[in-house]
Amino acid sequence: MHATTSVKKQKEYIDKLQAEIDVLQKRIGEDESAEAIVSRHINLLHRYNEAKDATQLLIGRLAASKETTVRQIHNDMDLLDD
Repeated sequence: MHATTSVKKQKEYIDKLQAEIDVLQKRIGEDESAEAIVSRHINLLHRYNEAKDATQLLIGRLAASKETTVRQIHNDMDLLDD
């Protein structure tokens, strides 16, 4: 009898997990694969980092031309540290 209860609880747990999977799959798209999502995020992070690097380069040049520090430029422009 104990084994039957355990199997029943396991089945309920599996059903609950499958329902969660179904909800999440609908949120990301039925045909969307995990690999495609990860690849897209990596590409977006790469683009973000390139933009951030270019911005920091410009801020560095601005600091040099104003004969101040990058930190001071960040403070003057209300930029937050990462």
